[in-house]
Amino acid sequence: MLYIELIKLWDEAVRAIDSRDWQSALTKLNQITEHNCRTMFVVASTHIALGQVDLAIEALDQVIAKDSCLAVGFFQRSAVHMMANRLEEALADCIWAQKFMRENPVIDYKQLGLRYKMYSWQVLYNAAAVHSRLQQWDKAREILTAASQERGAGWSNLIGIALEAISRREVLEPLLVPEGEVFRPRKQEVDQLKPRDFLGEAKVTRIFTLYSCFKSCLEINYKMQNSIIVQYMTFKHKIMSLCLFVF
Repeated sequence: MLYIELIKLWDEAVRAIDSRDWQSALTKLNQITEHNCRTMFVVASTHIALGQVDLAIEALDQVIAKDSCLAVGFFQRSAVHMMANRLEEALADCIWAQKFMRENPVIDYKQLGLRYKMYSWQVLYNAAAVHSRLQQWDKAREILTAASQERGAGWSNLIGIALEAISRREVLEPLLVPEGEVFRPRKQEVDQLKPRDFLGEAKVTRIFTLYSCFKSCLEINYKMQNSIIVQYMTFKHKIMSLCLFVF
């Protein structure tokens, strides 16, 4: 598959997602024959929005197979595994996501085309959510307490609410990348899809008609005749002057 074709379908799918036309987005994505990890993430996000959990997990499996160090891929799959009640797999994904954050408090995926910042506390929150589903309340509280020491947008309110829920023995809902936030193709690559006019617009500087051409020829001919007559008269005058001088 040509790379330009992939960019075109990818861009059309993202535009459909922006319009919340998930089925049209999926139709475009299914036309891509050679996915990369970012386009497969878009596929997974589309399946999640459509409530197709098993298909979303399959897509995320491919995301991670194509980039085994993509922390946000493990984070997203941990949440979907919880939705499918696959708790052991969900907990394992949280561990891998934390590992590939490489002790960074936050990873900004903007440069890769995803307008999303993933914080370490969010990964810990999902791990606590798994333990809450396993009814391991003490472990969930311990992880949330550790998460409260992290820094990042929105952590204080959410962690506080989660700790209160755990004290009431309530199961926590997993965190996901917000709906509609997907990897997008680079703007420069999308711009290259637009037709270019390398020659520019044609500009008419002068219109030549048969009459104007004929007129121009007559003017040139007239000027040439006048020039010849002037040269002849000059020459004749010189000859006559010379003859008068001799006689």
